[in-house]
This record gives sequence, structure tokens and C-alpha cells, in this order.
Amino acid sequence: MIDETSAQIFQLNASDGGVPKRSIEESEVTPTGLVCDRQAHPKIHGGPDRALCLYSLERIEELQGEGHPITPGSVGENITIRGLDWSELVPGVRLALGDEVVVEITSYTNPCNSITAYFIKGNYSRIAQKKHPGYSRLYARVLTTGRLRRGQRVRVLETRGNGRKSLAKRVTGKLSQLLGLLYIVS
Repeated sequence: MIDETSAQIFQLNASDGGVPKRSIEESEVTPTGLVCDRQAHPKIHGGPDRALCLYSLERIEELQGEGHPITPGSVGENITIRGLDWSELVPGVRLALGDEVVVEITSYTNPCNSITAYFIKGNYSRIAQKKHPGYSRLYARVLTTGRLRRGQRVRVLETRGNGRKSLAKRVTGKLSQLLGLLYIVS
């Protein structure tokens, strides 16, 4: 089980377009993503709902264990995150990145043939959500801009849509159960 209290930005990645994206120490984040990053095909990648691409260090390490030559940044993610239960992250989940930035996961990222070199026999579908749920990269929109740097903390916040229940909803649910028990006992 992963201890999400220690989740952090393992690596920030940027390029002038295409993959692999190279490690950088820090970057300003705007509504369109990392200031220093470009996309080779902006009609497919980028835009407000795909401003950032996120991926799990643990998933990368699992794939390396299967023999895939994947490394952080090689499949185009802007932020490689360590310490989150990746299978729990779904569209609607919000994350606090560092001290300033807040993002909302918008969709699973469909892999494309530009990343074949990082998979055994070019099998880039190994990270397709439909074939291997929980192994996809994630697109996110930026809700609050700011500065990010390697090593900063990552936290799961309230969600919208079909993600995790917010703390308020969980507490309200528990309070209702407790009141129901008190009514039965009295």
C-alpha cells in the first residue's frame, strides 16, 4: 500500500516538442502547462484540458521490471509523481502540486506511436487505459497557476464528478450513520 502523505513530484519534464521530455528542476505553470514545454502536435496534445500530462514513477518502475526501456519523461509526461495510488486517480480528481498549483484530472491519455521505442516490440498499448486500466498517463487542466519544482509535495484534494468523495461528504455520511445508531439506541 502506498503512503499518500509522502507523495511528491519526482521529476518535471519538458521539451521543444516531442519525446523524450528532459528533466528540469523547476518551471512556472500557466493555464496551458509548463512555460518551458512545447508539443509537437498541439491539436492532439495540449490545450486547457490537456495542459499537463502526469504519470506515476511506480508504474514506470513496474514497466521497467517487465523489461520495457521506459524512463521518467520518455513517454511525454510533464510531471512524474511518486507515492500516489495511480489506480485511484480518475477524471474529476483534483491534486495540489507543491505550494501553489492545483490541477484537475480531465482524461486518460491515449498512447501514440511516437513512444514505441520505450516498449518491448513497440507495444505502446501497454499504457492504454482500455487494455490495462490504471496504467495510463493522465491529462489535467490547471485550476491554479504557480511555480513547481522537483521534490515538492503532491496531495489529493476534493474531487468533482466520479472521483473520490470529498472529506465533507465522507464526514456527513459518517455523521448520518452515527445519528441513526443513536436514534436506534435511544
